[in-house]
Amino acid sequence: MKLDTKAIRYLTAEDWRVLTAVEMGSKNHELVPTKLIGQLSGLRNSVHRNISNLAKVNLIAKIQNAKYDGYRLTYGGLDYLALNTHRKSTSIYSVGNQIGVGKESDIYVVASAEGIQRVLKIHRLGRISFRTVKANRDYLRNRTSGSWMYMSRLAALKEFAIMKALHENDFPVPVPVAQSRHTIVMSLINAFPLRQISSVPDPAGLYAELLALIVRLAGVGLIHGDYNEFNILIEERKTGVDGRTHSLPDIEEEQELDALGNAPMPEGGDEVKEPAESITLVPTIIDFPQMVSIDHPNAQYYFDRDVACIKRFFSRRFHFTSDDPGPFFAESIKVVQNRLDIAVEASGFSRKMAKELDAYMKEVGADGVEGEGRAEGEEEEDDSEPEEGLPVQPEVGTLPPTEDEDVLPSQGGPVTAANLRLLHSSLVDGMEVLDIQDGEAVPELVPAVAPSVAPSTFSKRGAAKAAAGWSI
Repeated sequence: MKLDTKAIRYLTAEDWRVLTAVEMGSKNHELVPTKLIGQLSGLRNSVHRNISNLAKVNLIAKIQNAKYDGYRLTYGGLDYLALNTHRKSTSIYSVGNQIGVGKESDIYVVASAEGIQRVLKIHRLGRISFRTVKANRDYLRNRTSGSWMYMSRLAALKEFAIMKALHENDFPVPVPVAQSRHTIVMSLINAFPLRQISSVPDPAGLYAELLALIVRLAGVGLIHGDYNEFNILIEERKTGVDGRTHSLPDIEEEQELDALGNAPMPEGGDEVKEPAESITLVPTIIDFPQMVSIDHPNAQYYFDRDVACIKRFFSRRFHFTSDDPGPFFAESIKVVQNRLDIAVEASGFSRKMAKELDAYMKEVGADGVEGEGRAEGEEEEDDSEPEEGLPVQPEVGTLPPTEDEDVLPSQGGPVTAANLRLLHSSLVDGMEVLDIQDGEAVPELVPAVAPSVAPSTFSKRGAAKAAAGWSI
């Protein structure tokens, strides 16, 4: 479903109390009785008016042919509750466009009150399951919309706990900012997914670094489980003659570039000689709900699959094949220090939660690798989108846009600082602010007009008799 935040600014305090009451009642009821909603919200007299307001914007809904009068919480209502929590904690001030779609998640660009761009990831478990309902009929038999929301909460809780532990131990991951219900707020990474990169200056070096990350994760007790070109971001950093390392936006701020990303010509007409620079490719790992411990029964299988994904991609895309057959799972776990899998469990994501989420991943195939099952040597489709943490970037080597065009996710353009500037400015435009500002005009209300009632048959006959002189 698409996130629509237009109505969030106009919900009253009573509306939020009723919406929270429906969420509380959903823990024990698939359909929360209207009487119970009034009791939980403390609004016994006016609860029907607030229920009507919430139902009009599809935050709660009825179930057809229900045995009693009640309402259920929709994914839209859960989105609003999570956004309200982020708004109160000042993690999110405005919400922008959708910039990515994962297997079971939606990715949006958001901003704080200070204008810092961030990423909002909304877990929507059940999306794959409903697409493959015939194959998973036994597992879905006793599943309701409420249970899918519970699984989405578990996925967000696990991913945030793992991301926080990895960030604290200097792993290349986005900076975790906040987590509420089925949503996560993290830093925005100005990078490209590995699958969008056509060539690299040193394939062997990048290959070794990516495999070293797999071994390093195993050294702290974790296995990614979906380590492929879709979940690895590559950031290009340039080291100038001053020895400082710059990301692409930093270089753009220091020097004005033209539409093609080139430095301007001096007044004399001579070409500017650029100083010698070295380019460093920095990988960032994303997407952690399917991560498992090295104590998992299938830990070696997931480890070997992660290694095989990197080897297969580098062989197909960069035509690079390593002579080293490793790394191997048994050797990678010989020395395990600072078990992060145990730290994640201690952070609140219990072993029971892990088993429930693991059972879901196993049954519906959500832990599978993107593109798995293609014929050998077959190239992947180019219509999929990155998972999270970055804007949808244009492909490398395509024609630049004209002066009056913006670099949109669906358009092509060279990978330059100028294009990143246009893309980031387009993300800011059109963001929906979640709070009503002082002095902001309240939307015009359309006055209610009483419906016209057709005169009854009796009134027509009375008028006819009166016209004929009858005494009525």
